[in-house]
Amino acid sequence: MANTQTMVTSFLGELMLGQHQLGASTIVSRTSLTAPTTDTVKAALYLASATINAATTVYTTTGEVTGTNYTAGGVTVTNATAPTSTNSSSTAGVGYWTPSASIVYTTVTLATSFDCVLIYNSTQSNKAISVHTFTAQTITAGTLTLTMPSNTTTTALLRLATT
Repeated sequence: MANTQTMVTSFLGELMLGQHQLGASTIVSRTSLTAPTTDTVKAALYLASATINAATTVYTTTGEVTGTNYTAGGVTVTNATAPTSTNSSSTAGVGYWTPSASIVYTTVTLATSFDCVLIYNSTQSNKAISVHTFTAQTITAGTLTLTMPSNTTTTALLRLATT
């Protein structure tokens, strides 16, 4: 068993069905073209012994960490940055998105080794978006901060590219 960093497979199809809105847009919205809404995205931590990967379709408590000041389901991701896209040529483009702030778990004690975070859409039936892995660790009465990368075509947390 191992956690694997990936954009989950189900997310790709759900994007084409318009089931996720990772930021307010004045162009398209599920609810209204004039009053768009942004889905609530959350981040849950998982044990190093869990199996969270491309086949994960929804948030699950199986393999999720437990501990002092950690709430099942994780924390809400600050999602003020709308996805962006750009063309680098007539045949290639990149769509990308990064949360607008670091993901922070405050004053937690997580005594069992953990090594991944599942990003999921709690507004849309807890549908999984992506899995991100890091070095296994434990934490005692501390603050865990997952610093987000720059929101660019090459470093954003989520990137979809055409060729």
